Amino acid sequence: MLLSRKHNLKILFVGSEAVPFAKVGGLGEVLYALPQALSELGHDVRIMIPKYAAVSAEEFPMEMELEGLHVPNGEGEDLICNVKVFKDGSGPVNYFLENQEYFEKRGSVYGYDDDPARWALLSRGTLEFLRNSPKWRPDIIVGNDWQTGLIPNYLKTDYAKDPALSRIGSVFVIHNLSFQGNFDHRHVSELDYDDGQSAIPAITDPRMLKANFMRRGIRFADVISTVSPTYAREITTPEYGEGLGDLLAERRSRLFGILNGINYELYDPEENPYVEYKYNADELDAKIRNKKILQEKFNLPESKNAFVVAIVSRMSEQKGLDLLLDTLEPLLLNFDFQLVALGTGDSKYISFFNELNKKFKTVATHLSFDNILPHTIYAGADAILIPSRFEPCGLTQMEAMRYGVVPIVRKIGGLADSVHDHAGEADPGTGFVFENFDQFAFLGTFMRAYETYKYPKIWRGIARRAMEVNFSWEKSAREYEKLFHRALNQFSQ
Repeated sequence: MLLSRKHNLKILFVGSEAVPFAKVGGLGEVLYALPQALSELGHDVRIMIPKYAAVSAEEFPMEMELEGLHVPNGEGEDLICNVKVFKDGSGPVNYFLENQEYFEKRGSVYGYDDDPARWALLSRGTLEFLRNSPKWRPDIIVGNDWQTGLIPNYLKTDYAKDPALSRIGSVFVIHNLSFQGNFDHRHVSELDYDDGQSAIPAITDPRMLKANFMRRGIRFADVISTVSPTYAREITTPEYGEGLGDLLAERRSRLFGILNGINYELYDPEENPYVEYKYNADELDAKIRNKKILQEKFNLPESKNAFVVAIVSRMSEQKGLDLLLDTLEPLLLNFDFQLVALGTGDSKYISFFNELNKKFKTVATHLSFDNILPHTIYAGADAILIPSRFEPCGLTQMEAMRYGVVPIVRKIGGLADSVHDHAGEADPGTGFVFENFDQFAFLGTFMRAYETYKYPKIWRGIARRAMEVNFSWEKSAREYEKLFHRALNQFSQ
């Protein structure tokens, strides 16, 4: 008998980072926002991450939940951990796996040669904590990205007959398939190849360093999710499957895509403190005054009629910036628009934007991390460029659209799911979309946007529709509810 979708669930999210305790990338934001949204829907949601040295005991006072937890290594002596808990009464309960050697003596979240051993300890330590804790056990464990790929594997092998764990459903969320372990999966030798089916090595075994955690998570999870419906389809193909396309195609009946959301309170031009002149979808006039603020801040020529195009991005190959290397300068030489670029990353792209900044008074850059300036840019910019080579979900287009910034994007992954092409009066859309990853496709679409901007009424309609699209986490959370019940239903049939 199928479980009712109204049935409130006990859900444990496991990951390597979660806001506000540790954040390196978008994963940290997701592991804050999605559990919070599910909690608001009535579910008992909890989160488990490592206790890093940077997690302040003063800011987040913790209690001991389980002391002296023995975590089987797989061979030799057990590894000893503690589990601490932080509760602030306003949302999900937060658990922390404490181990001096693997977590607290490290200065950062990622970047260590023994990272696979650290994440194996997190995975097995989480399961041992649940097995030894009579207070609370989840219906569903949600592992996130390769760092937690061993959780479904352990559940289906080492703990398959464990009375406390064997009926817990597992959901494995792929945030970015291109990262599969602490190695380059594209150039792995035959000796180091992990088929994903053999026994999991001991945590301290050197073979663990070559284990493909992503492959194992996909192979053993009850349900696999990705961060957009289009990406879920793309990764079953050789082009975007990163060597796992055949396995994902084999498991396609258990593979789903749910678009991420954004924080509507943070990205709100009516309330955000970094937006000088507040506005909403019905009152867009303030964007002109915010454009002046943006131009002043970045030393651009002041013009309320200027077409201001933004790039807010990690400067990497994934983001499709190679399409801009030979096209932006000719565009700037021949057409009247302003460009603002914000981001940090690979030196190749940093140098490119630095050179543009020197050559053109209509180009301004801030090539370092900043979490305040995006709000200023979104409030004043007209369009944003996101020509990604691949994009599992992408949050920048959603954040920008919330501010009425019209996206110019490639039809790929989450960009395809979140931006609808403006194809004329009969199909007005929310942005401008091109399909092929080539310069001519990009140039043609950029020029469509550039020419459309000359018609303020049409442009304003596109911006308004972009602002009205629902990218709330509540919408995503309701889709995850269905997914969790799907994972559990196998135990009731």
